[in-house]
Amino acid sequence: MEPIEPLKKATAILHQEGPLETGRGKVTGIIAFTLAVMCMLGVLAFHFPEYLTTPELRKNYSVDMLRQVMLWAMVIAGGIALANLVLRRNRWLNGTALALALLTVLAGGHQVPVGDFPDNTPYIGLDWFILDLLGSTMIFILIEKLFPIYQQPVFRPGWQTDFTHFIVNHFVVGLVLLIVNFAIHRVFGWAVYEPLQKWIGDLPFFAQLFLILLAADFVQYWTHRAYHEVPFLWRFHAIHHSAKYMDWMAGSRLHMFELIATRVSVLGIIYVLGFSKLVMDIYIIIVGFQAVFNHANVKLPSAFGHAPLKYLIVTPDFHHWHHSSEQEALDRNYAAHFAFIDYLFGTAVKSDRRFPEKYGVLGDYMPEGFLKQQLFPFIWKG
Repeated sequence: MEPIEPLKKATAILHQEGPLETGRGKVTGIIAFTLAVMCMLGVLAFHFPEYLTTPELRKNYSVDMLRQVMLWAMVIAGGIALANLVLRRNRWLNGTALALALLTVLAGGHQVPVGDFPDNTPYIGLDWFILDLLGSTMIFILIEKLFPIYQQPVFRPGWQTDFTHFIVNHFVVGLVLLIVNFAIHRVFGWAVYEPLQKWIGDLPFFAQLFLILLAADFVQYWTHRAYHEVPFLWRFHAIHHSAKYMDWMAGSRLHMFELIATRVSVLGIIYVLGFSKLVMDIYIIIVGFQAVFNHANVKLPSAFGHAPLKYLIVTPDFHHWHHSSEQEALDRNYAAHFAFIDYLFGTAVKSDRRFPEKYGVLGDYMPEGFLKQQLFPFIWKG
C-alpha cells in the first residue's frame, strides 16, 4: 500500500457527494469525525488564545461552559468512533476520529489552563469558526431536514467549495475587521455629526433596532444592486450567485473584495449614525442569522409566502428568488432584511410560484473551487 493511501481513505469524507449510506457507520462516523476535529481545534485555541481567538468574542463567552462543551464533545466523538470500530464499520473514518479525540486528550483537552494574555496581537478567528460551525450544523441541518424546500443531501454537489469559503471567511475575520475598521474611519470619519449620534443614542431600544436594520438594509440594497448593474462589480458578485444548490453553506460563497467592500459600506453608515453598543450587538446577531437562514433549504409556513408578510420581511421565500437563474428572477430581490424596499423601488420578483426551480449564474460559467473563484474576476473574458 502506498504511504498516501491511508490518508486518502481517512479523508474520503471530504470528497463525499450525494446521499450517505446508512447502517455502515458513515453517518455516525461523520458526526464523530466532525466533533473530534472541532475538539482538536478547540484545544489549540486554549493553548494559543491570543492568536487563535477573536477579542470581541472571548470577552463575552464563558470559558468554563466551553470546557464542558469540549468534554462532552470528546466523550461523544470517542464513544461513537470506538463503538463503530468494535463493530468494524467504516474503520478509516472512525479510526481517524478516535485518533483525533485521543490527541486532543493528550494535548490537555478541556483542562488546558488559560492565563493572562495581551489583547492586541494579530489573530485568526478559530473560536468563531468552531462556535459558528457547531451552531450552524446543529440548527440549520436539523431544520433543513425537518422543513426542506427540496429534498437534497447534506453533502450536495459543490459543498466543498462553499465549506472552504466558510472556513476562510471565519479564519481571516481579524484581517477583515482590521481593514474594515481602517476604511470606515478613513472614508466616513468626516460625516460623523455628534448631535445626530446623541439624538439616535437617546431613542428607545426598539426604535434604534428598527432604524439600524432599515439604514443598513437601505445601503445594502443599493450596494447589492450596484453589484448586479455595474459589469466590473458583477465579476465579483457572480461568485456568490454561482451556487447551484441553496442551503446554510451557500451564503458563505463570497469573493474577499465583496466581503470587505460590503461591510465597509454597511458598517460605515452605522458608524456615522452612532447606535448604542447593545443595539449593535443585537444587529450583528440578527444579520448573522438572517444571512445564513435566508439561503437555507427551509420552507416556512405558507403565511410567509403570502401577503402581508411577504411584503415586509426577507425570508427564504424571498431571497431564494434572488439566486435563481430563471429569467423572471434576474436582478431582483436585493434587500437583506425588509422586503418592502424592493417593492418600493420596483425590483421585487413577480411570480405565482413560491420558490424557483433553478439556481446559479445564467450561462453556468463559474469554475468550482475557492482559489479559482477568487481569481475569476481578474481573468474572466466575458
